[in-house]
Amino acid sequence: MDLLFAVLFFAFSTTITPGPNNVMIMSSGVNYGIKASLPHWLGICVGFPLMVLLVGLGFGVVFERYPHLHQLIKVLGVAYLLWLAWRIASAEPKAIEQGKSKPFSFMQAALFQWINGKAWVMASGAIAAFTTVGGVYWLEVSIITAAFLLVAFPCVGVWLVFGAVLRKVLTKALFQRLFNITMAIILVLSVVPVLLEIWRYYFTPVTQV
Repeated sequence: MDLLFAVLFFAFSTTITPGPNNVMIMSSGVNYGIKASLPHWLGICVGFPLMVLLVGLGFGVVFERYPHLHQLIKVLGVAYLLWLAWRIASAEPKAIEQGKSKPFSFMQAALFQWINGKAWVMASGAIAAFTTVGGVYWLEVSIITAAFLLVAFPCVGVWLVFGAVLRKVLTKALFQRLFNITMAIILVLSVVPVLLEIWRYYFTPVTQV
C-alpha cells in the first residue's frame, strides 16, 4: 500500500506537468474540441501505462544492450516533435474548421509515447525508483502501471478541458494563431533536454583513462 501511494504521487506530479503530451492535447482541445480529441486523449492514457508495463517487463533491456538504437529513436522522436511543432504553428484556423486537418487518432497517440522523450524519462525513472531487489518484481511493475493508468485520465483530461475552454475564448483567428504559435514554441522547448543529451552522446569526446 505504501508503494502504491508513493507511485501515485510520483505519477501525478510527472503526468500533470507540461510536456509534449499535455501541450499537444491542449492544442487539440483548442483546435478541435473535446469530442474530436477523445481518441487522442484515450491513446495517451492507455498508451503510456502500456509503455511503462513493457519497459518494466524487460523491453528497456533491449536499449541497454543496444544504446545506439535507443539514441536513434530519440533522434527520430525529436525530429517528429519538431515537425509537429511546425504543423501546430502553421495551422490555419479556417482550414481546421473546414476539416482539412485532423486530431491524433487513438493509435497515433499511443505509438507517439515511444518517441516521446519525457515519456521515456518517466517510465524508466519510475521502474528504477519503485522496484526493489527483494520484492516481487512483476507485482511492483503492475502497481506502477496501475498508478499511471489511474492518474492519466484526470491529469491529461484537465489539459484537454482547459484547451476546450480556451477554444471558446479564442474566437478570433488571430488569437487562435497566436495560441498555436505559443504551443509550438513550448513544444520545441520541451525537446531541448533531449537535444542536449543527443548532442553529448554523439559529439562529446570519450575520455581515455
